[in-house]
Amino acid sequence: MAEIIAPMEIEKRSFEIISEILGDRILDPENEAVIKRVIHTTADLEFADTLCFSEHAVQKGIEALKNGCDIVTDTQMAKAGINKSILSSLGGEVHCFMSDPDVAAEAKNRGVTRAIVSMEKAADIPKPCIYAIGNAPTALFALKSLIDEGKLNAALIIAVPVGFVNVTESKELIINANVPYIAARGRKGGSPVASAICNAMLYQIKRN
Repeated sequence: MAEIIAPMEIEKRSFEIISEILGDRILDPENEAVIKRVIHTTADLEFADTLCFSEHAVQKGIEALKNGCDIVTDTQMAKAGINKSILSSLGGEVHCFMSDPDVAAEAKNRGVTRAIVSMEKAADIPKPCIYAIGNAPTALFALKSLIDEGKLNAALIIAVPVGFVNVTESKELIINANVPYIAARGRKGGSPVASAICNAMLYQIKRN
């Protein structure tokens, strides 16, 4: 029978194992906690290679969170996975507009995805937000359009949708959008990755 280990010990040991597997590989200290949190969440070491960061993206995200910014996600799963207790203590909250009746109605009327309309709705939030996108490439396309039109002030865009259609293209669009970003190049990503990145920053704030 397997040994029963306390939850905190499981997490501690998991991070130790990740460090052991990475071996002599040196991660940027500024990004290390995010990378290891994503690997811990997914058990996928490839994220050590595919996660990429704009200059000081993590620090910019942490500062935005400390200043009470909100987080916008493209799935209820990502919203559920973000530590709302820490976020609310900083003055922020998590939004996901994908299930809103007005979003569904407008998307149907215009013949576009709910993700597009959700990002347009989020642009009306009267403060900079972190956009954590783990599912919908069209959300990233919408964010890029809003940035180009001067309608969006993003503190950070987490571009980690998963899949096969327009996924890599949407991420590259954000990487080249002159905005702070954390992106997972390639097809991998997902809502758990988006929430893990947010939590990595929130946990750093709590520890400090």
